[in-house]
Amino acid sequence: MQSKRATIDMRPGDIVRVYQKIKEKDKTRIQVFEGLVIARKHGAEPGATFTVRKISQGVGVERIYPLHSSNVEKIEIVKRSPKVRRAKLYYIREKAARESRKRLRHEYLASKITVGSIEEESSGKQSSQETDENRKESPLTQQNNEPKSEKRELKEERETK
Repeated sequence: MQSKRATIDMRPGDIVRVYQKIKEKDKTRIQVFEGLVIARKHGAEPGATFTVRKISQGVGVERIYPLHSSNVEKIEIVKRSPKVRRAKLYYIREKAARESRKRLRHEYLASKITVGSIEEESSGKQSSQETDENRKESPLTQQNNEPKSEKRELKEERETK
């Protein structure tokens, strides 16, 4: 006889909500863990497990649950994955780490830009206007700008033809 859990059609890539019984002294409570199924091992046999991953406060958390455990009260499939081409989604770990590093780098650069613009405003607008005038008067900048404008004009002429 197959248990009810063995018939659950839970696949890697699905988002599931696992209701786990937690025993604290005399009381038992239910803790919910919602995340992405990244692996399912050993099919429907008694030792079958599945791994669920979620991001909690910027940190990746993975839990491995036995499929037939009495401590797992209920497994609820929240969202089906439309298309997954792997049986084990372990690459998600590195992908998430890359994305978080990219996000941190972006936030860091954004903070640098805002701090730099605040410093420029506090130093005064006269200094920035003076530097603009110096750039205009410099013969080197004039020479460098002229060929560029000629090239632009030639490009525009070619585009119109």
